[in-house]
Amino acid sequence: MNTRRHVLLTLLAGSAVLAGCAGPQVSDYAQQRPALQLDRYFNGRIRAHGIFQKRGGEVVRRFTVVMDCHWEGNQGVLDEAFSYSDGSTSRRVWRLTKHEGGRYTGRADDVVGEAAGQESGNAFRWNYTLRLPVDGKEYEVQFDDWMFLVDERVMLNRATMSKFGITLGEVLLSFTKE
Repeated sequence: MNTRRHVLLTLLAGSAVLAGCAGPQVSDYAQQRPALQLDRYFNGRIRAHGIFQKRGGEVVRRFTVVMDCHWEGNQGVLDEAFSYSDGSTSRRVWRLTKHEGGRYTGRADDVVGEAAGQESGNAFRWNYTLRLPVDGKEYEVQFDDWMFLVDERVMLNRATMSKFGITLGEVLLSFTKE
């Protein structure tokens, strides 16, 4: 009986892992319109409003972002100024490179290594590891960031934050291009 239970639990765990790998791909959105051109959308001033939710759904942080963005050739700078509901502020400056085939790479001071992304249709998927300060300590957390262009001015963003493959929470953002 214990052997059967062990086999059953192993199969269930394996199925859960495989199901997690079967998520959507950015190429699934290739036919969706309007088509997103990340370097065109993130050019000029953009405002965003967002929340961070713990994995159980509790909203624990609200924030706004003012982004000043510009591109020269295939090189872009996204200068993000964050204002949080508790009165604190922060800043992140992304330095992006546009590559062939809708691929992007990027770096920022609090990003570990290089971020990698791909646009297709109205979607952009962005993966990176962020050094996140929490209560005087820093943690490295992974972001799986999805952006969807709604129209020429509005883009929605949902980012899942995880550590060791365990979801910690989600960031939801609405970008508005000025």
